[in-house]
Amino acid sequence: MQLTNTPPPLLRCDRLDKAFAGVRVLRGVSLEVLPGELHGIVGENGAGKSTLMNLIGGVHQLSAGWMEFGGAPYTPATPLDAAHTGIAFVHQELNLFPNLSIAENIFVGQHPVRRIAGVPFADRAAAATRTRALLDEVGLTTAAPDTLVERLPQGDRQLVEIAKGLNQDARLIIFDEPTTSLTNREVERLFTIVRRLQQRGIAILYISHALEHVLTLAGRITVLRDGAVVETGPRTGFDTESLIRAMVGRDIEHLYPPLPSPPSSPAKVLEVRNLSQPGVIENITFDLHKGEIVGIAGLMGSGRSELARILFGLDPAGKGSVRLNGAPLDGLPPRARIARGLAFVTESRRDDGLFPDASVAENLRIVHPASPDPLRMLKELHVAAASSEQAVGELSGGNQQKVVLGKWLLNPPAVLILDEPTRGIDVGARQEIYSVIASLAERGMSLLVISSEIEELIGLCTRIMVMAGGELRAEFPAGTSREDILRAAV
Repeated sequence: MQLTNTPPPLLRCDRLDKAFAGVRVLRGVSLEVLPGELHGIVGENGAGKSTLMNLIGGVHQLSAGWMEFGGAPYTPATPLDAAHTGIAFVHQELNLFPNLSIAENIFVGQHPVRRIAGVPFADRAAAATRTRALLDEVGLTTAAPDTLVERLPQGDRQLVEIAKGLNQDARLIIFDEPTTSLTNREVERLFTIVRRLQQRGIAILYISHALEHVLTLAGRITVLRDGAVVETGPRTGFDTESLIRAMVGRDIEHLYPPLPSPPSSPAKVLEVRNLSQPGVIENITFDLHKGEIVGIAGLMGSGRSELARILFGLDPAGKGSVRLNGAPLDGLPPRARIARGLAFVTESRRDDGLFPDASVAENLRIVHPASPDPLRMLKELHVAAASSEQAVGELSGGNQQKVVLGKWLLNPPAVLILDEPTRGIDVGARQEIYSVIASLAERGMSLLVISSEIEELIGLCTRIMVMAGGELRAEFPAGTSREDILRAAV
């Protein structure tokens, strides 16, 4: 019975089922979203979150069940149907055209027109005026409508995506992992905008692995596991531990494995001396010993990722030297550094780490094509795939990251650089990747781990270096407090 003081649901999903090639990936999911509500959706990678959102967004069609939107039957056949109904989607990997302007992205496919002597022309002035109003509404006041999207930082691009939704008069906006690539300041700005949207009566479906963000924003939370709803209720009924327990079906007592023991004879594997690139990094000097897991902390723009790219040979160094097992790497391209025993897992698996349309097997072989048994990595890393021939883009984020890691481990390197190794993956997959990292160190591999999550570095690393302004500012042993590391970073 509907309570008199509760508005009718804007979106109602009842017993939704979805199967791909006979495999049932969504099982009887029911969900309601009220006007102006922020409803959090959490679950491990592969729990069915993306499938559910793609059904609501018209990307996939139901195998069974039904949906209502605004009290009317809702059966979207395409994403355009969803947009016309009033549903907008802010994807983790934003659907923008970098080479077009903000205005062109907002009005793509629906540009306002004016007629001159009966002939229609694109009304650029009207588009610019409307774009300016939308940008002001989402708080992006520093960019002009004709600014190319490729010139915007990630946080501003996300605001453009939100402005697109508002231009469609969206009544429901789906946010899929919206804070993955944002700085802390951009996250706070996003939270402010989300709350402002709610005040206007716009409903929000908010999917995130950042459980603390869901607990901060959501009025209600639904937990998915193995394609089914296992819990749903008001935010006040959950905390971080109860959400993790519901997501994985068990308590995770030890997220991080025990730190590896210090090596008895700490041989220097990687030696970096006075490495510099004007305006990027300055006089970076450190050693990485055999069997160490060394973390690099720092705020966005501190030079962490730039240092990794220079070490791997993707970007040039202005001066300084890098030696691996005593041999110089200076001037060598990445392929030669790989042959010497250096490996690099980049921060963006989609752009730099994978070929999404290629199979799992093909992706595993991409670094070492002559490997006699690449598929053993599927078992060693517990990759959940239908087969080795499945397209890697069809896997969950956590399993994709395992494939990215596995391609380097077929021929184990001496030094493995990991840039944001757990970005955008759930707690269960994180635990598995942490265990792999610890196991590699125990077997003598040296690892350099870059992460924006200080807690991750504290739990995983034997020591932590802190960067700020392109320089190494401090170094801390295992067990250092978050506050001390953050103080050095700022």
